Amino acid sequence: MKKYFSLVLFAHSIFAMPFALIGFFLGVTTTSNPFNWYLSLAVVLCMVFARNAAMAFNRYLDRDIDAKNPRTVTRDIPAGKISAKSALTFVIVNCVLFIATTYLINPLCFYLSPIAIFVVLFYSYTKR
Repeated sequence: MKKYFSLVLFAHSIFAMPFALIGFFLGVTTTSNPFNWYLSLAVVLCMVFARNAAMAFNRYLDRDIDAKNPRTVTRDIPAGKISAKSALTFVIVNCVLFIATTYLINPLCFYLSPIAIFVVLFYSYTKR
């Protein structure tokens, strides 16, 4: 599991976490819904799963470019620490976990989750 944390730079998720939590707390304070630990955990998990999928997909797509660049040749896929197939499997698992976790939030989140996954994965193509 440690190698996958390296693949997605899991420590950086800590820096992204406040944005998910701020959005959650703004939503709670602007509605009549009371604070709910269960719901806040689901939001955090969704953020982690979506970010993991996006980061791993980006590394998967960039594997050939990274292999040619001296600065990025040591990244997990070009260095052979993780196979491209394993990285893609990790992406799929995180996408499924994201979609499943959105179901715990509410039906609207669940129905819109494929669009959210498309956006976070498609971003990797926009930076080329």
